[in-house]
Formats: sequence, C-alpha cells, structure tokens
Amino acid sequence: MIRTDALDRLPVRTAVPALRQALDDRGVAVLCAPPGTGKTTLVPLVLAGLVGGGPARRVVVAEPRRIAARAAARRMAWLLGEQTGRRVGFTVRGERVVGRDTVVEVVTTGVLLQRLQRDQELAGVDAVIIDECHERHLDADTVAAFLLDVREAIRPDLRLVAASATTDAQGWARLLGDAPVVEAQGVSHPVEVVWAPPVRPVRPPHGMRVDPALLTHVASVVRRALAERDGDVLCFLPGVGEIGRVAGQLAGVPAEVLQVHGRAPAAVQDAVLAGSPEGRRVVLATSVAESSLTVPGVRVVVDSGLAREPRTDHARGLSALTTVRASQAAGRQRAGRAGREAPGAVYRCWEQGEDGRLARFPSPEIKVADLTAFALQAACWGDPDASGLALLDPPPAGAMGAARETLTAVGAVDADGRVTDRGVRMSRLGLHPRLARALLDGAAEVGGRRAAEVVALLSEEPPREYGDDLAAALRTARRGADGYAARWRQEVRRLSSSVDGNGEGSGRGGSDDAAVGLVAALAFPERVARARGEGAFLMASGTGAELRDGSRLRSAPWLAVAVADRPAHAASARVRLGAVIDEDTARLAAGHLRFSGEEVHWVDGDVVARSVERLGAVELSVRALKQPRPELVRAALVDGLGRDGLGLLRWTRETGQLRERLAFLYRELGTPWPDMSDGALLARTQEWLEPELSRARRRSDLARIDAGQALRRLLPWATGEAARLDELAPERIEVPSGSRIRVEYGGEQPVLAVKLQELFGLTETPKVAGVPVLVHLLSPAGRPAAVTADLASFWRDGYRAVRAELRGRYPKHPWPEDPTTVEATRYTSARLRRE
Repeated sequence: MIRTDALDRLPVRTAVPALRQALDDRGVAVLCAPPGTGKTTLVPLVLAGLVGGGPARRVVVAEPRRIAARAAARRMAWLLGEQTGRRVGFTVRGERVVGRDTVVEVVTTGVLLQRLQRDQELAGVDAVIIDECHERHLDADTVAAFLLDVREAIRPDLRLVAASATTDAQGWARLLGDAPVVEAQGVSHPVEVVWAPPVRPVRPPHGMRVDPALLTHVASVVRRALAERDGDVLCFLPGVGEIGRVAGQLAGVPAEVLQVHGRAPAAVQDAVLAGSPEGRRVVLATSVAESSLTVPGVRVVVDSGLAREPRTDHARGLSALTTVRASQAAGRQRAGRAGREAPGAVYRCWEQGEDGRLARFPSPEIKVADLTAFALQAACWGDPDASGLALLDPPPAGAMGAARETLTAVGAVDADGRVTDRGVRMSRLGLHPRLARALLDGAAEVGGRRAAEVVALLSEEPPREYGDDLAAALRTARRGADGYAARWRQEVRRLSSSVDGNGEGSGRGGSDDAAVGLVAALAFPERVARARGEGAFLMASGTGAELRDGSRLRSAPWLAVAVADRPAHAASARVRLGAVIDEDTARLAAGHLRFSGEEVHWVDGDVVARSVERLGAVELSVRALKQPRPELVRAALVDGLGRDGLGLLRWTRETGQLRERLAFLYRELGTPWPDMSDGALLARTQEWLEPELSRARRRSDLARIDAGQALRRLLPWATGEAARLDELAPERIEVPSGSRIRVEYGGEQPVLAVKLQELFGLTETPKVAGVPVLVHLLSPAGRPAAVTADLASFWRDGYRAVRAELRGRYPKHPWPEDPTTVEATRYTSARLRRE
C-alpha cells in the first residue's frame, strides 16, 4: 500500500508541477532541492507515473555511489509499500535487483556509462535523472555529456533531469541548453554554529595522513555534543581509517556508535538509514552522508573539516585519494543535516577565522583525477580527445596526454587514439583500464580465477590490517569473514565470469606469490621497482620508493608496487601495498618500457658514454662505451653547455666585450646583428661552434674552443654590415685629451669612464650607434665624481658643485671656472705650464 502520508510530507512535491511543465516544454530541466526534501525518492516515482497520476514511463536514476543507489531504491520501494525488485529496483557493480515489472531503476553512474556504451539509444528508457550532480564526480559529468549527445543525435524524446542539492545550478542549466531551473524549498530549521577548534595546533593533513591529535579532538567534541545536546550525532570524517580510530575512542559513550561508508556492510547501512526509536546514536560517516543519504534522528553534526579528493601525479605515475580541507559548500551541506527535522547545532572543529579562507566548492574530479578511464570511455564513444563532449570543465591537456599514453601502452587505443577491439572489451569489464589489462593478460599467464582474485584486491584496497604484502593479503581475504572479504569474493565471481575459463594459464605464475606479483606488475608496469638497499627501491617511472620498517618486503630484489603515495616534500613514495617479483616478471610486465642501446649524456660536468639496458629508469646492465656515436656526443656537449653555461668555452676579456658589443647592437638595431643570449647561441651552435664542436669528445675539448673566433662567424658578413662593427660599437672612444677610453657595453647603456679634465671643451655627449653613452666622470685619482648622459647640462649645472668639492683635494690639477673654454688635459697644472 502506498504510504501517502509520507509522500505528502516531502517538500519537493511543491516543485513537481513546474518540473513536469519544464520537461513537457523542453525535455530537460535542472532540479535544485536541499537534502531531505525527497528529490531522490518522490521525483522518480512521479515521472514514472507511479504516484500523482500521469503517463507511465520508465525512469533511470543515476547515483554517484553504490550505498546511495541501494538506499534510494529501498526508500522508494518502501513508499510504494513494496520490496525492491518489483516496480523499483537497483543495479550496482556486482548486484542487480530488478524484475519484469520494474519501471524505476536506480543505478550508479558507472553502471549507466557501461549501459550507454552498449546501447546508445537506451531503448525503453523515457527519462534519466542524474542525482547529486553538484558533487562533480567524473562519471556523472561523463554520463551527462553522453546523454546530451544521445538527445541531440538519436533520442530527442529522452527526458533528462540534473538534480542538485545546492542552488549553484546555472552551469548545469547552460550545459543542458539553457534548461529551466526548478527550485524546491526545504523545511530547514535553524542550525546553531559552535566553533570548536583544537586547544593546541595540529599538523595539517598531507597525503592520506591525518594528525592523530585531531582525531582525538574530534572524539572529544562528539562526547561534548552528546552532553550538551539532545538527539543523534552525525560526525563527518574523511575516510574509513579515521572513522575506525574515532570509533575506538568513543567506547563507553551513552549511545550506539555506527559507521557509514561505502565499505560498510549492507545491514549496517540499512540500520543507520532506518533510524532507531530507542536510545541515542553516534553515526560516523564519510562525505557520503553530505547529500546522498538522509540519516533520520540527527540533531547535531560534528564536522572534522576534512574530506578526500583524488589527486594524480602524472610525472611519477602515482594517483590516490588525498586528504584536503572540506570546501565551504561541503560545510553548508554537512551543517544542514542537523536541521532537517528540528532545530540543531553543528560543531566545527576549526577556527572561525579559517572558514572564509576555505575553497568555495570542491574540486571537479575532471580537474584533479586520473583520466585514463575517462579517456577510454571517450574513445569508445568516438571522441578520443573529448573535444566534442558537452562538459562543464574541459579535461586538462596534460592529464589527457598521460591517459592516452597509458591506453596506448596497454593496447586499448591505436596510435591515432582510436579505440581497439581490445579497448572495447576492457571498457566493458567495469574496471580501470590498468586493471582490465592486468585481468586479461594475467588470465593468460596465471589463469582466470587467480587473475580475478588479484585484480579484485587491487580494485578495492584491502584494510590496513591486511598488511603491505599483496600475496599475504590475498591469503587473508580467502579465509576472511569480514565485510571486505565478502565484497572481495563477490567481485572475484564477477570478474572470473568475464574472462575465458578458470585454467592455470601459461604456468608462468606457478605459486600464489608469483601470480600476485605478475598481475600487479601488469597493472602498474611503470611501478616495477628494483631494490637499492635499506628498504629503498627505484621504480621504472624514476621515482624512489620506500617500505616501512619491519615490512617483509624489504628483502625483495624486485617489487611490484600496487599502492603508493608520496608525502608532501618527500623525495620518495611510500609503498602501502606491493608484491615480490623477479627480473623476468618485471621484463614481461614492463616490456614496453625496455630500452637497449647507447646512452651518451652530460653527467656531473662531463660526457659519460655507456651501453645500457634498462626498464624505464631502472638500469639492468651498464658498460662503458669506448666509441660512442659522434652525433650523441655532440648532443651531450650541447646539453652540457646548456646546463653549465657557455663559460665552458675559452673566453678572453676581449671576447667577453665582443659579446657585449654585439648584444648592444642587437638590442638597439635588431637584425642582422645576432642575438647574444645563451638560449639563442645554444640554438645556433651549428652556425658558430662548428667544426670545433663536432671534433670535441669531452669537457676539456670545449675549453680549447676560442669563443671569440667562433662568435665572429655570426657577424652579418653577407650584408656587409660586419665591417661597421667598430664604427657602430667601437671598443674605445678617443676623448679631447687624446686618450682612447674603453667603452663598457655590459649594462643597459654604454658607459664611458673618464677623468673629468680629459673632457674639458667637449659639450656634446659621445654616442655609439646613435645612443648617448653614460659618462662616469672621475676625479684625478680615478674615483667616481659624477655621472651624466648630458655633458652640456653637467658643465652648466653640476660642475660648479664638483669643482668646489674636489679642487681643494686635488690642487695640482686644473679646475677652470668655465671648462668648456679650456683645453682638455691628462696632466697636472705644473706639467701643463712646463709644456
């Protein structure tokens, strides 16, 4: 029997007429409704015609998480007075509960992606709701882009709703072609904000690590909230590990402590979402409870202020979740959970002054995540670079480049980025392309069942108590009775059914340890690593890796690194999960990274020539090369000049001044005078350093090359301008005294440093290439007395002060009152009288 009373209490019902009208008129709409208003449960039932009248339609609801998909389906079935699997069902990876009468199906966005790739028309589906689209999960963005393509090309009748828990919906409205925005007002009660920062400073999060002192503080705030407030407490923490640690510190509190996250057993999830009429509860949850789930009975929220977001280090081939400060939008969502049913309070475990400095919204996954799976989906869709997809944010070029390299290496796309038959098969396994490669190739080597077992371990990282040895973790999972082991076995069954047979493969992975290592290496070939002592390894990617003290993997000669992260400011990655392998396994898995040949490089200030075989950065064998190819030596020498500078050549004072003169002419007159910057000279080595450079073999040979003679090869001889070098930028200028004074060209303006008396009678400042020189007027002792670029002005306005200061100090030298009317001299007054 339909629970009419419960349906009538859902605030979103007031927005249903406007939503229906928008879909009738445009076929697309953006629905904004706060958490708890019923947008996830009432709207699909209305659009399907199951409540409120209207034509019967088949509706698919896409949720970002499995826990949310199950919960939404169960809630809708309850509202209809039914069990899931009748008119409302759900499909998540590894679990499908639908029947022949199902008209509302809740799926994860990943499942919907797979369905779209197999059936672009979505035959039989009348409407799709993309729920929680404000969270900007990559799968949700991709689903929306594909559905818009479908509507435009083959299914203009397909209705599409983007449902958001926030009012930041204008971007989605534009993406859907200026779709109408329908807003539903929630029943929101006032929420008091209590600032509860730690008494002592705590270390900021880095990588996956959270300061234990902060978790202890969060537990104390939960105890405080239980003492000061009524109702259940919902505490937000970044991950499963932190939830477990805080739960351990809440022993003895006068409440039932429950844990909600994607890995929690279904029975626990159901208990949390059902509420409890007896006693109080403390619900420790990840961000899954921000908007995807409604937890009844909550009057208090304790917010740790932390969240987990994906991050990818493309240069090192490392990608993982990392702990970050939660955004302001997430803070509002979390606080709102305390005011769903009655006035409540939120305890924020940070300083009030920090709040305004937080990011406004969480980072879109497409900006920060590994895009390999996205790139494969786009290639299967027929748009390898995703340039034709309607996306709120374009994928970063660097991340897409790295993704295409990975897909090419595993055979999923060809050289032009088009998907291969193998890539299509990989895309349908519901795995990251790396793991799909490991499953397909691993099955041929170690058998389908064992490959599936290892890939299932890699697709959901085992609990920390399983240890860092992947082979030992496999044995623990096989005999385990915990929730992780149950999910692992379910995934093994799914993956085993997707590969051919369950045989033993080629026999290369005879033991479990060997099989685990091979499959892990196939998944992450750039992370095969060779030992370099003291628990330290070098991965093929070039990144160092270290094991914790006490790890049994420390003695391994080779390692397949399955999970690693690199703490902030650390030179090496920290291995969290790995498997022992041998060199043959490393060569098999990372064969595409193998290089064998001559390597000639500039190392530690000289040319080093070697014959080398390596896997990426890991050297397998090395020997000195006595007769390296000349072109490789020349390239190494040019690299050395770039690294250590052109000072490796032989420079005299005259050569240095020639370079400065030519640089001055290039700056003032441009071509045909040559650019003298290091970059320009390195780019033209063929023109000025040959044939000497090609004859050189080592650093000492560079020191024999006369840089001055070489530079003169760049003068504009062909145009005849070279003959004017001494005219346009002379080395020296003759002054009225008859002296020839050197001009310095190293600064922004040519400088002529000359004794003041040698310029008597000169009223016009000397010029080079039409540029007045900067005259440094010196005392008879050669010390600076004045600087001017306008001699006439100096004689008129500045000379009098200089004369008054210096003639008493240098009485033997002439100091006429009018220096423009007397003859310049290098001598004292007495010598002038004698002459």
